[in-house]
Amino acid sequence: MVNNILSMYITLMSPILAGILNMVWCKSKILKGLAIPLDGNKKFIDGKRIFGDNKTWKGLIGYIVFNIFTACLWGLICSVSKIEQYNFLYVNHDNTFTYNIMLGILLGLAYALCELPNSFIKRRLNILPGKTTEGKKKIFFIILDQADSVIGCVLVVNCFYKITLLMNLCYITLGTLTHILINIMLYFMKLRKNMF
Repeated sequence: MVNNILSMYITLMSPILAGILNMVWCKSKILKGLAIPLDGNKKFIDGKRIFGDNKTWKGLIGYIVFNIFTACLWGLICSVSKIEQYNFLYVNHDNTFTYNIMLGILLGLAYALCELPNSFIKRRLNILPGKTTEGKKKIFFIILDQADSVIGCVLVVNCFYKITLLMNLCYITLGTLTHILINIMLYFMKLRKNMF
């Protein structure tokens, strides 16, 4: 069990680090002009925004760039520290610079794109961007807000190393809990407006 948890963190460490870096990037004033909504302020047929203001080109580009950077850096760390055998992304593929760039692109896209359906649903329910709802739906959306990007990353892992259904569920659960803890940390560092 401990080895499985260790392998999960080693395998997903790159997108975890990239997510933190992207949060700092999105809050910074650097290249502020890229903070254009992905939906171009367009509305769906119901008259409501498609994704909202928080899903921007700056965030999408950041997810990809930072995932490339962290995938290459983490690949180097895995190689030097001899922990490659615990990283499922290196079981069937060599830990090369080119491979890590491809992983970074895929992880970045998966991380960002898997957040969009959640944003789309929340706009339909009149939940403001970056907010959660009240009542019974609040817990559901808090969990979904943290799990959506994790699910995307786990899908990428499955493209390169098939893991069992139980391991997929463990990845998603552990990744979601980790995401929640990181968001709490970022909130206290004033890098997030809301804890959830």
